[in-house]
Amino acid sequence: MMAGALALAATTAHAVECRLALAMAIDVSSSVDAAEDTLQRSGVVAALTSPEVTAAFFEGDLPVALAVYEWSGRYNQEIILDWVLIDSPAALINAAEAVAASRRSHNDFPTAMGYALGFGAQLLRRSPHCLRKTLDMAGDGQNNEGFPPAAAYAEFPFDGVTVNGLVVNGADFEGEVGLIAYYQSQVLHGPGAFLIIANGFEDYERALRRKLERELAPPAIGALPTEADAG
Repeated sequence: MMAGALALAATTAHAVECRLALAMAIDVSSSVDAAEDTLQRSGVVAALTSPEVTAAFFEGDLPVALAVYEWSGRYNQEIILDWVLIDSPAALINAAEAVAASRRSHNDFPTAMGYALGFGAQLLRRSPHCLRKTLDMAGDGQNNEGFPPAAAYAEFPFDGVTVNGLVVNGADFEGEVGLIAYYQSQVLHGPGAFLIIANGFEDYERALRRKLERELAPPAIGALPTEADAG
C-alpha cells in the first residue's frame, strides 16, 4: 500500500512541469488610445525584465509558464505570446521581446470582459501542467458588451484558477470608486485574488511589476479571498 502511494506521488510530481501558469490579458478596447497602448505594452516589457520580477521568476525549483493575449470586443482576442516555460533568463528575455515586437490587433471595439475571461480560461486549460493557475485581467473600464464576468465564471473552466485584477484608473467616464468596486465585486475570483491599481497608463509598469512580484511568490497562508492594493 505504502509503495503504491509513493509511486503515485512520484508519478504526479514528474508530471508537473511548472509551479505557476500565468496568463496576462491586456485591454485594447476603444477606450485605450494609441499612446496608452504604447505605455501599456512597454510597461509589460519593462515589468517582465525588471530585476525584482526576474528574481521572482527564478525563486522556486520549478519554472513558470507564461502566456500573453490582448482583448477588446466579443470576438477580438489575439494571442501575443503563446505558452512558454520561463526556465532561463534567456527565455524571459525572449518572452519580453515577443511582447515588444507585437502590434495592436484592434482599436475600435468595446469592452467585452466576459468574453475575455472565457478566452483566458480556455487558454489556461491548455497550459502546461502547473501547480497553480492565474489569470491577470488588466483594463480601464467595465464590461459593456456581451455577457458579464459572472456568466464567464459560471460557464467556463475556472476551477483552480485565480483571477487577479489590474485597474488602470483615470478614465473620465468611469471614476475611481466605480471601476475599483466593479473589479472587486465582479472580476476578482478564487482564493487569494487581489487587485492592484495603476494611476493612469503612465503608472502601468510600476503597478504590473508589483503585481507580478506578488503573483510569482509562494502562496501566502491565510490570505484573504480578495484584497485590493492601491499602493
